[in-house]
Amino acid sequence: MSGSTAKRTARPRRSRTRSRNVNGRPALAISTLKPQHYDLRPACASLVCPDCETWVPITGFQTRKPKLVPHDTGRAGKDAAVRCGLGSNRLVTIDVQVKKWEESMVDGQAETAHRRRTTVRRKPKVAVTPAVSQLAANKQTVAGSESGDGRPSWLVREMQWASTAPAVRETDTRRTQRPAGDEPLGAPPVPLKTLRPQDSAR
Repeated sequence: MSGSTAKRTARPRRSRTRSRNVNGRPALAISTLKPQHYDLRPACASLVCPDCETWVPITGFQTRKPKLVPHDTGRAGKDAAVRCGLGSNRLVTIDVQVKKWEESMVDGQAETAHRRRTTVRRKPKVAVTPAVSQLAANKQTVAGSESGDGRPSWLVREMQWASTAPAVRETDTRRTQRPAGDEPLGAPPVPLKTLRPQDSAR
């Protein structure tokens, strides 16, 4: 045999114990715990010990003096056998109705089931609308770039006007000349003074 002793691990927590020892601390009220930290179903009445934060069965759940069973602070069969001296055999006050606790648990599960994971959706980048002056400048640049030689639009317009100026002047000259022959018959004379309306006599 080996001279070394085997390491003791936490013992399983039985739901019912025959120990009559009672912890001297004040009774633990169920209402001070969160609904998800205790189970009030008679078949598996238990709660999370506030001292060691492990699930502990409640013995004598339907009796006048329910209490926490003696328990270790670690997991049964895995962690070291360290007894929770503050929470073992502590009296428990069942001041929450089982029906209300079940309703709160059902409501919490329904809310969690309908909760959806939110995904961040990035807004598409929208191009900034240019100002009216920028639109006019772009339009002039496009119109002036038809020549393809990079000349500015104002220079292109000046050259176009210079090429058509003689034809325009000739057309204006012809319009001022009166055609040969008599004037059209029946044409009223053109008034030489400004005509102003006169008020009719009342």
